[in-house]
Amino acid sequence: MAEIFKAYDIRGVYGVDLDPEIAEKIGRAYITFTGAKKVVVGRDMRPTSEPLFQALAKGMMAQGADVIDLGLCSTPMSYHANGFLHADGSVMITASHNPGEWNGFKLCRADAVPISGATGIMEIKKIVETQSFAPCSTPGTLSTFDIAPEYARFLRSFAKIDRKLKIVVDFANAMGSAEMAGIRDLFDVVPLYEELDGTFPNHEANPLKTHTLDAIRAKVKEVGADFGAAFDGDADRCGFIDDRGEIIPMDLFTALIAQDILSNGPATILYDLRSSRAVKECIEANGGKAIQCRVGHAFIKAQMRENDAVFAGELSGHYYFKQNCTAESQGLSLVMLTNLLCKKNCALHELVDPLRKYASSGEVNSKVADVKPILDTLRRRYADGHLFELDGVSCEYPDWWFNVRASNTEPLLRLIVEADTPSLMEAKRDELLKIIRG
Repeated sequence: MAEIFKAYDIRGVYGVDLDPEIAEKIGRAYITFTGAKKVVVGRDMRPTSEPLFQALAKGMMAQGADVIDLGLCSTPMSYHANGFLHADGSVMITASHNPGEWNGFKLCRADAVPISGATGIMEIKKIVETQSFAPCSTPGTLSTFDIAPEYARFLRSFAKIDRKLKIVVDFANAMGSAEMAGIRDLFDVVPLYEELDGTFPNHEANPLKTHTLDAIRAKVKEVGADFGAAFDGDADRCGFIDDRGEIIPMDLFTALIAQDILSNGPATILYDLRSSRAVKECIEANGGKAIQCRVGHAFIKAQMRENDAVFAGELSGHYYFKQNCTAESQGLSLVMLTNLLCKKNCALHELVDPLRKYASSGEVNSKVADVKPILDTLRRRYADGHLFELDGVSCEYPDWWFNVRASNTEPLLRLIVEADTPSLMEAKRDELLKIIRG
């Protein structure tokens, strides 16, 4: 059971690592830890999400909390409900992009502030293991609330769309259908894999794996769509395809959304430190203040609040908006991309191509026995550059930069290199890999 308590959520294989008995204990431990009196709970379409909800809610109510059942919804909708209903916390039952036999819980405090391994998940684990639940004499209640109409109103309030774009949407048999239900009529939608099916019969719901995008890329070209959008399992991530069927790198998508946001005036925008230099340049060229952030949603959301940032983008396809409790909203990403296309009145590739100016290695993973001596070597070897340690070791030079950071969950070092030319990128990538791998 201990293995289900992760750096960012609680997650495991149903019937092996996770079952209703454990879920009930997690519900009790969550309330014991947070002291929450009113909690919103949403769930995805996996067959195991309903029994996990029943057990989780039972545990929460046993601890005196009132549970508001959102039913089937996306993770961004659960965040929105947390803020809109002035809840003390929220839980989303989902295993995101993991295969169908997996399930789990994404935990938040009030205002959708995430509970991570460093800020409470490990404490909740201890409460579960010791069953040291707070005493309670009065059980809580269970009610339901449909957040969909309010979420639709929220998304539509940002729309500046003067024509219906044709878009291909790959729902991956998952919760993207709920995420964009309230704005669907704003588009001419060509759907792929729309039927809810928690066994994911067509492909894994993970747009980071580019082979899962083959069908949507082909369909965009076949129907002459303006763009494509491919959701992950709980719709807090999305991959985008341009009008030529080309994958838009997720860091460059941050720059696109920044352009729509900054058309309303100056603002602070965060970008994941693995992002292309083109992202910072685009933000600043459009009048924004660009600040690097470390990897991981809990860190990014905290840094957004510290810097009063209105938006942040992560290389993994998470896009965070201050207006949605400083959390993800892929519906808002769709609206803002469409706003930009309507305003610019051009094809999407014409906006993306100028951002494809540098050569990137992408993330390269290396299994290592001991991280520390490798990072020490990098610090010495590249001391002549602009060295900093926001997340791992980063170093910038006029014509190239790199970041090396340890995985939170595996014995891996992750390297990313970007340079002005492909040949320089390849040379520096190989140079760094020789140090990392020995």
